[in-house]
Amino acid sequence: METTTLIAKDGTELVGRKYSPAGAARAVVLIPAAMGVKQQFYAPFAKFLCEHGFAVLSFDYRGMGESLDARFSKSLRGFEADISDWAELDYNSALHAAKAWHPELPFLVIGHSLGGQLVGLLPDNHLIDGLLTVGSGTGYWRHNAPPTKRTVWLLWYFLVPLYTSICGYFPGKKLRKVGNLPKGVIYQWSRWCKDPRYFVDENGKAMRTYHEQFTAPILSMSFTDDEMMGRKNIDGLHDYFSRAQVERCYIQPQDVQAERVGHFGFFRAEFRHSLWQQALQWLIQQNKQHPSAQPN
Repeated sequence: METTTLIAKDGTELVGRKYSPAGAARAVVLIPAAMGVKQQFYAPFAKFLCEHGFAVLSFDYRGMGESLDARFSKSLRGFEADISDWAELDYNSALHAAKAWHPELPFLVIGHSLGGQLVGLLPDNHLIDGLLTVGSGTGYWRHNAPPTKRTVWLLWYFLVPLYTSICGYFPGKKLRKVGNLPKGVIYQWSRWCKDPRYFVDENGKAMRTYHEQFTAPILSMSFTDDEMMGRKNIDGLHDYFSRAQVERCYIQPQDVQAERVGHFGFFRAEFRHSLWQQALQWLIQQNKQHPSAQPN
């Protein structure tokens, strides 16, 4: 693994990690992060893919993880960014960086939660040859799984407006909710999660998205014990991709001899021989179907 610098569309520097296989790469995989999750969380899975011949790139959005400017290490007050910036400036630029790394190879994306949500907001998502989503759905709160639905209304209608107005950012670490987030990010996310259409602007109107131009195959892996995403969340997101062939896998923990998977469990190394293998086989299949795929 080597650390690399990615330049976002507006010139902002982001920190990424490149995982290069020992031999010739069979394909390139981009792993964008979920909300409030550092790219380091995905390192074991990235190394696993690397062991099987995939070149992997991960990155942190601006204001998060290793891409956090030292000036804002103690407080995000005054840090300007929203989720649209993360998608159109950061994620879309990472898309190009990953594609340019090995331009002759198939290019795949594995999006966990927010990482899958934002694909429809990427102007250049047509560059993607295959998308695997993990626990990815809309965040509309009335469709959330019961453990989250029972309390999340308090977050959106009381905690977010109160603490964000006081602190100038959302102090999620202190509240043990998601993590510290820039003001623009939490306000936009809150607006989305309170609307059944999800992708809405500040005026409550449907946002312009790029779901219609996305035609690559999609595998959605979701889990029946996900404490955040209900099935309506999962289906609601993937229904937006009306021109893509979507394979929907609703997995019960007992299917993989586990007591629990949940929203984050897929990326635990204990699933190397079950869930990771399932994902790997799908990625390999996409690789085989691509005209430029290289034998490994």
